[in-house]
Amino acid sequence: MSAATASPDGFPALVLNADFRPLSYYPLSLWSWQDTVKAVFLNRVNIVSEYEHAVHSPTFEMQLPSVVSLKTYVKPALYPAFTRFNVFLRDRFSCQYCGAPDDLTFDHVIPRSRGGQTTWDNVSTACAPCNLRKANKMPKVAGMIPKQSPYRPTVYELHANGRQFPPNYLHESWMDYLYWDAELEA
Repeated sequence: MSAATASPDGFPALVLNADFRPLSYYPLSLWSWQDTVKAVFLNRVNIVSEYEHAVHSPTFEMQLPSVVSLKTYVKPALYPAFTRFNVFLRDRFSCQYCGAPDDLTFDHVIPRSRGGQTTWDNVSTACAPCNLRKANKMPKVAGMIPKQSPYRPTVYELHANGRQFPPNYLHESWMDYLYWDAELEA
């Protein structure tokens, strides 16, 4: 596939912190080729590796970066934002009542109708059938105790969990900076 026929949309760049670790694993820290080229021109990143494909204008041509590192270290937050996705990631994308990986929602362990709040310490991942079955009952009354008590994870714990779910696509130039087996790429 030549640069003239290939769409550059398929060439994201892996973004590494200044210490050459990915900014995040799940979702994997990737930038579009446009954002990457802009960061190169603004002198905010170092190009670590390039694709064989290039973009060009009438007067300029540039190989598309496949891996870049930030020039300035970004200190990762100790605790991640409370989001539905991060709750699912903390709970490894499985229902904390039956273990199902599908039709996931989040459940207030102490129901909101009983004073429970939407916080790390009160929300667990639940499949829709378990969530409906538990309804607004307390865990002991419903006979449904989460396998893992809800807790506030660190960013490092979420990164570790994220490494259990590699993305569908891993470019070979990224493998030296990631902690997945190469055979997961296929």
